[in-house]
Order: sequence, then C-alpha cells, then structure tokens
Amino acid sequence: MPEPSAGSASTPPIAGPAANAPGERLYFNRELSWLAFNERVLAEARNASYPLLERLRFLSISGSNLDEFMMIRVAGLVGQVQRGIEKPAIDGRNPAQQLVAIREKIAKLSSRQQEVWRELREALAAAGIHIADEKRVRPAAHKWLKAFFREEILPVVTPQALDPAHPFPFVQNEGLGLLFSLTRKSDGKELMEMVLIPAALPRFVRVPDTHCEAGEAVFISIASLIQRYAKKLFPGFAINGDGMFRVLRDSDIEIEEEAEDLVRTFRSAIQRRRRGQVIQLEIEDDFDPRAEEMLLEQLGVQEAAVIKTDGIIGIERLGEIAAADRPDLKFEPYSPRYPERIREHDGDAFSAIREKDIVIHHPYESFEVVVDFIRQAAADPDVVAIKQTLYRAGSQSAVINALIEAAEAGKSVTAVVELKARFDEEQNLKWASKLERAGVQVIYGFTDWKTHAKAAMVVRREEDGFRTYCHFGTGNYHPATARIYTDLSFFTANPKLGRDAAQMMNFVTGYVEPGELELIAVAPLNLRETLYERIDTEIANACEGKPAAIWMKCNQITDPGMIDRLYQASRAGVAIELVVRGICCLRPGVAGMSDNIRVRSIVGRFLEHSRIYAFANGEKMPGVRAKLFISSADLMERNLDRRVEALIPIRNRTVHDQILQQVLLANMLDTEQSWWLHPDGSYSLVAADLDKSAKRFNCHHYFMTNPSLSGRGGALEAGAVPRLSLARERQR
Repeated sequence: MPEPSAGSASTPPIAGPAANAPGERLYFNRELSWLAFNERVLAEARNASYPLLERLRFLSISGSNLDEFMMIRVAGLVGQVQRGIEKPAIDGRNPAQQLVAIREKIAKLSSRQQEVWRELREALAAAGIHIADEKRVRPAAHKWLKAFFREEILPVVTPQALDPAHPFPFVQNEGLGLLFSLTRKSDGKELMEMVLIPAALPRFVRVPDTHCEAGEAVFISIASLIQRYAKKLFPGFAINGDGMFRVLRDSDIEIEEEAEDLVRTFRSAIQRRRRGQVIQLEIEDDFDPRAEEMLLEQLGVQEAAVIKTDGIIGIERLGEIAAADRPDLKFEPYSPRYPERIREHDGDAFSAIREKDIVIHHPYESFEVVVDFIRQAAADPDVVAIKQTLYRAGSQSAVINALIEAAEAGKSVTAVVELKARFDEEQNLKWASKLERAGVQVIYGFTDWKTHAKAAMVVRREEDGFRTYCHFGTGNYHPATARIYTDLSFFTANPKLGRDAAQMMNFVTGYVEPGELELIAVAPLNLRETLYERIDTEIANACEGKPAAIWMKCNQITDPGMIDRLYQASRAGVAIELVVRGICCLRPGVAGMSDNIRVRSIVGRFLEHSRIYAFANGEKMPGVRAKLFISSADLMERNLDRRVEALIPIRNRTVHDQILQQVLLANMLDTEQSWWLHPDGSYSLVAADLDKSAKRFNCHHYFMTNPSLSGRGGALEAGAVPRLSLARERQR
C-alpha cells in the first residue's frame, strides 16, 4: 500500500471472511456511519494541538451537525415507523431497529459533548474567557447586566401563563424556552409560566470590558440572564424553580411531483416546515417533573426523544463565543493566493484560459477568481451569453451580483436556481426573485431531481467565431464556504467540454436529453455507467496481470451498486484507496471481499469537499496514463440516480498532474488528520499507529505553505513546488 516517503503508517487490519448474504456483514449502516463522522468532528475539539477557540468551534460544529441529523435523518425514520414502513436499510435493519441503535449512539455522543464542554470551559476560564451562569457574576458586571436586562430583554420577552385560559404557545424549531414554577404572594396560588427566547436575540451577551477585570472576557447566556433577573419579570410572585428546554422539529421538505407552481409550492412548504413534528426535546437534568410531563404532552413528544443534560443546552450556539476577538486562541489567519497565471495575463481570465486549462484549489487559492470570471464576462462587450447553475450561493453573493450586472449590461443570462437545496430554499427563492427582476432568465430545473452540478458557461464572440469558456466545480458558488471547504475549480475553453456543457444546461432548462456527449458524463443519464466502465477496466487489467488501482476521494459512499462493484474489483486484485470524509457504508479490509480496499477519513482545519476519481489504466499509480475525473457527485444513490451531476474528465497534462500527483496524492499521504476505517466500523487516527521517529505529513499545511496549482504561473517550471512521492509496500 502507498505510504508517505517521510514515514510509514501501519495498514488497517484484515478481518475474517464475510458472509455472502447481504446485510449488516457486508455494509455499514448509513446513519451510524454518519454518527461516527460526527464523533471524529468532536474529537477535533479535544485536539490539544489546536488553539482553544478553534476547539470550541469544533464542539459547536458537532452540535450543529447533530441538530441537522435529528431534523432530517431521524425525523425521516420516525415518519417511516409511524407509517408502518418496514423497508430495511442497506445493512438489513428496519426503521425501528435503526432508531433504537441511533438513540443509543446519540445518548453517548451527547454525553461526550458535555464532557468536552466542561473541559473547554475550564480551559477558557484559565485563558481569561468566562461563561457565567445565573449564580456567579462578578459584582463589577452586575450593574451593567441589570440595566441590559431592563432595557434590552424585558421589552422583547413575553411571559405566558400555562392554564386552561391560555393556549399552549407554539415553540418553533430550535426554539429555546424557560419554564418557571411560581406562587402568587397575594393568595398563594401556584402558577406555571413559559418564556420563549426570541430567535432574533443572540444566545450569549458579552459584558463590556470596562465592567470586567483587566484582560478578561465575560459571556452570559440570555437564558441565564432571564433566570437571574426573573423577579423583575414576575413581580408579586415567589419563584419556586425554573428549567430550560429546547425543541427540534422535523425540517425535511417533501414536494409533490405534480406541483404546478414550484415557487409557490416551496413557499408553502417552508411555512409547513416551521411547524413540523417535534423530534427531540432537550431539558435540564433537574427539570421539574410536572413541567416535563406537561411539555411532553403538549408537544406530543415520546419519552425516547427526550435528552436530559446537566450541561449546556444548544451546543451549536457556542460558535458565538468561538468568534470572540482573541487571535492568540485561534488559528493563524490564512489569506488565499490569487492565481499567478491570471495575473500574468493582466487579470484577463479569458486570455489565461484560452492559453491553457487552469485548475484552482480552494481555499488555498482565492474564490475571487471565480467571481472575477463572471464579472469580466458581465463587462466584456464581446460576451454574448452566460449560463450558470446555482445550488448554494450564500446570503451575500458576489456571483449573484455579477450575474445581475451582466443582465443589466444586455447579456443573455440564464441561471438555474435549485430550490431544493436543503435549508437554503428560502435564500434561493430570494435570489431567484432578485435575478428575475434584473432580467435574468431563471430556471428551477426538474421537480423531482436536484440540479447539483456546478457549472458556468460564457459564450464570447472572437475573431475566429464564438468560443465557449467553462467553469466546472466540485463545490458551490458560495463565498463563505469557499474559505473553509477544499474544492476544485476547473477552467477550460476546450470546445468539446463547451458543447457538452451546453447540452447539460439544455437538459436542465428544457428537458432536452443530450444526444451524444463527447466528454462529460451526466447523472442520472450515464455517470454511474461511466464509473462502472472504469472500474471494470481495472478489473480486466488486474486479471491480465497489469497494474490495476483505483483512487477515489469523496464525501460519502452509500450506493450498494457502487460498493459491490468495488468489492468485485478488490476480489480481482485491484488495489483501492478511498478518502471518504463522511459516511462510508463500504466495509474495508474483510478477507475475500474487500482486503484490497483501504478507507481513510480526513478531518481538520478545512472541510474536505472535493470529489476526485482516478483509475490506473494499466500503469502504476499515480501515472500519466491514469484516467482522472473531478465531479460534483458523491457515490450515493441520490447523486447517481436522482440528481443532475457532472463528471468531468481531466485530459490536460499539466492539470492532470496537479490534481493526481499533488491534490489527491497529498490526501493519500496525510498522517496528521487522517483516520483509518476498520472492518468493525471503528476509526482510529493514522498518527496513533506511527513510530515516534516517523515524520508526519499534514496535507492542509502542505497546501497552505506551498505555491498554488495552475495559478502558480512560472513557478511550476522553476520547480518551486516540492514533489510528493510514495514509498510502496507492494506494486500498485
């Protein structure tokens, strides 16, 4: 197996033979595999080599991830159980069995999150960052907090009595509330009151430095503030007790295929989502039993969906504290490089692309080059048309603004806006409306398929006729995620790719199925078959004694057909290396089934997001003859069969080498951020198996400290970039 020349990492063990029957022994459960991924995210919060606030940020991310998992995946399983659906998952478990296993894992994961929070809270205090509760606030801050409560909290919160005369209030998704047990002093009558904390308020408020000890930062949660000054909220009452709770609701959106007006249907569905079924209720460990019983009854929550904690409720909002202005407790700031090759052409993207294909590696290279590509098209009088897909564009989108500028400049602009991008539906509706007002032709694509391909086309009038410039990406046109997600942007003026891109766009905008694609494979038409053909070629080469290897990097692999094909390749002797950041249902290292497959997951400062697929094609890997593709698609059934995705072959020699022998190889060689997936479904850090004397390799650090890819201009020829190499344990 390939290992970094800097040191040797042990290979995951091979398990005994697996049964031939389908089910749990062949595949890992999708939901449990996702929970294992979130455990790896949580492990980053315990990484002592990280700055303290970055560790807190990872804890916050693990909380946000778990919330979304509950609102979508668990909610879906709950719905299946309620409807009596018994269809088994890939591992053979029915929905009810999955829920039992999931809830057991979630209970342990939630407990570990609280353990990490207690560790970090203590470390933060030692570093001068204090998170106060309702019982402990320094006297110097008390006066300010009291005034803040009176002036900024009291006017916006609304206590509501809970009795037959007052209907139980609606608690929105992710809503946080407090229940107070009161006794009226005038007549001794007991009363229960609810205070819902408005979503517009921050979760934490920071006490001004002038009211704190020198060098200290003090945060207090709004909920704790309300508890602390509850007497101001309930004059004339004795407060017997209080308790905090939080609600998560089913947030999935289902759209009927026969929807006549997709925009109106989505607006209505978004409203319904806000009132979805309660999936989980978080309460404090010492919550009043009577209050708990009332919440369960009024919210329609089963006891199994209750999480009790003696720690913080709403882990995800700790991100507000992680954003504190303490550079000494954060990663050293990183500024992405602007591609030198574009600079060499005086900022003229079209001239640079026309000369040679270009690959950009985000976030190490600036996403601004993608925005500038559209901006230049908008300002260029020779540009005739622009077409672009938009899946997630963010709340502040320079790409959207550039498309608007192009339309206002008289260009023909078409935007495929995907309304079904989960949790971005509302934002995408707003962008679609703004684009339409500017004169952009907005298309919503298929009702039952998501358009997930990332592509932009610019058609330009030149001396020798029209020329099409294309951008293909593995990630979204989203300026915020482009700073933290690792993705590839590929720019080309290859006429064949341009013609294929036009056919793919027409497929989405007019349902015109492509006649014959020259280079690109498009899901759900032929992307799956193209990957199958490449795997089959490797199987044939292995059977003929030729070098045979498959390297793949993706976010998830869950499709049983693709997994079975890889098992078949492994049995034939094909050496398979997979970098799967998140869910992996494939079980590696099983004798007689997958003993030639290794799976690693990379979790670190940046979120691995690019999809790269490479096939040896009869030569040792990484070789110049390898068949190489980048894609918007993961190896999931939804990506291969129910989404519009693009698989782009990389044929330019320079770009081919840069992606295969730099990006993909660096991922294969990483030892500092990588986890091995074992045959039993557990993960272990690659670094834990290294000899103490072995050199470590961090792929993120490598790309941050070395010149960029195509953007490096003449540096490539000057040999300014260190070449990566493999130390082979066996022929690949």
